[in-house]
Order: sequence, then structure tokens, then C-alpha cells
Amino acid sequence: MTSRTGIPPWLLLPAAIGFALVAGPLVALTGAVDWSHFFELITSPASRDALELSLRTSLAAAALCLLFGVPMAAVLARTRWRILPLLRAMVLLPLVLPPVVGGLALLSLFGRRGLLGRELETMGIQIAFSTTAVVLAQTFVALPFLVITLESAMRTAGDRYERIAATLGARPGHIWWRVTVPLLRPAVISGTVLAFARALGEFGATLTFAGSLQGRTRTLPLEIYLQRESDPDAAVALSLLLVLVAAVVVLIAYRRGPVRTRRSRDVEQGI
Repeated sequence: MTSRTGIPPWLLLPAAIGFALVAGPLVALTGAVDWSHFFELITSPASRDALELSLRTSLAAAALCLLFGVPMAAVLARTRWRILPLLRAMVLLPLVLPPVVGGLALLSLFGRRGLLGRELETMGIQIAFSTTAVVLAQTFVALPFLVITLESAMRTAGDRYERIAATLGARPGHIWWRVTVPLLRPAVISGTVLAFARALGEFGATLTFAGSLQGRTRTLPLEIYLQRESDPDAAVALSLLLVLVAAVVVLIAYRRGPVRTRRSRDVEQGI
């Protein structure tokens, strides 16, 4: 197998250790579950509320990531502005910042004494410690996943077909919808699904910016954190549930490969 793929045999040992470091804790988690009461633990009213809220807010966050992330990726991949390194660094920051710092930053902007929060408060709009705050926190941490995925796909695909369409007299809007979007469809789907998965597991920024109010801001990760002290069996069961949902989401994302040649054929027919 290694001779056909060109992988040196000595890479197999560190690769196996790395896979074990990832899989080991997850396997141990399944062994710690109280299977005799598993469904009872994950179907309690608080657990159902947390799961439902997590799914709703994560879907909303993924939609916002799609709405804003696609144009952001297009700017990063197709423009030659001098400030692009700064813009790219800003997009990457939520990936490296502690989530609590992200929550504090959102609170500084939208909180009651925040930069925009004071003005919104005078209009009767309160964002902090609400379901809207959950969506904003999840969007803040998940947006980079979609932007990076799409920017890489656009750079890999190149702009050959877009330039051909332009020489044939196609307008920028026509090129975008008939050429660029079909080429990026697999990457858009993968990036959106990954953004949803990241939003589903968000904890620190949500707790800091939105608090933990049952039915309003207490998502599944927050419920797990609270149950850890009062009911460890419930915390373990909910943790496994979250792992299973996230695993399904990631598998869906990675079943979508990179830009395929058949997309190129579809684009050629659409020009």
C-alpha cells in the first residue's frame, strides 16, 4: 500500500499514534456512558431544549456564514487589494483567539455599554444575553471555516473559465451565477456544513456573550457543562450525543470532494 501511494513506511507509526490520540478519548467516552439509561438521559426536558436550541441557532449561524462568507471568500481570492493580508488576518483571528475573548469582543460591541449596544438599547433592542447573541457568537467563530474553504477552492479552480466567459461578452453577474457558483458548489456545501458543525460545538463565546438561560441561550455544550457537576452520567450521555451529531455532519461535509472535472464540463455548457 505504501509503495503505491508513495508514503514512506516510517510515517505509519506517528500516523497511527496521531489517530489513536484522536480516537482513544472518543472510544473511552462510549465506555463511560450509562447505556441502561442513555435515552432517558438525553431526552430530559432540559436536554431536549438545549439540543433544539443548538440545532436552530447553528442553522441560523450557518446561513449567516453562507450569506457573508461567500462574498468575503470571493474578495480574498479574486481581488488584488493591498489590504488583503490585513483582511485575511482578520478572518483568521477567530480561529486562534480563545472563544472567551471572542465573547468579550462581541459584548464590547453589542452589550448594553458596548459601542453599538448603547444605541440599540435606546431603540429598545437588546442583543446580549438573548438567542440572537447565541447566533452571533456562533457565526463569529464559524465564519472562518467557510471563508477559508471557499477561498482555497477558488484559488485551486483558477479564473480560466471566468476569463473565457468575459471575453465572450458575459457580464460579471452572469459569470458569477453561471460560471463561478457551479464550480464552487461542492466547496460551498462542505464549507457550510463545517461552519454548522463548528457553531454546534461553540461554548466559550456563547457563555460569555449570551449567558446560560434555559430555552433561550443554553445550548447543548452549555448544558453538558452544567450537568458535569450535578449529573455526570447525563453530561457523558449528552457529550456522546454531540459527538455523534458532529461526526455525521463532518462525514457529510467530507463526502463532497474538491472541484471536480464534471463541474468544469457543466460550466462550459453554461457559458
